[in-house]
Amino acid sequence: MSATEPTVAEASPAALAIIAAEVIAPYTLALTFATGERQTVDFGPFLRQARHTAIRAYLDETRFRQFKLVQGNVNWNDYDLIFPVVDLLNGTIR
Repeated sequence: MSATEPTVAEASPAALAIIAAEVIAPYTLALTFATGERQTVDFGPFLRQARHTAIRAYLDETRFRQFKLVQGNVNWNDYDLIFPVVDLLNGTIR
């Protein structure tokens, strides 16, 4: 690589994998990543501001709690609701 070529660093997808998730409050998950990092994510504001009824359906706490970890990400109802892992790592969802 020459000195003029840009340096690009990419994280391994496995490094961004979520390995554990726990509901710790209404609409709030404590996430543990394969790197050992931990993040708490409050999905409440996102869910309350959503206009789409399929997303607002997750304001039902029973439904919100029915997530699974699939390929290193939090997944609700077979990709009905899912977020970029990097956003979850940063603790921000949109």
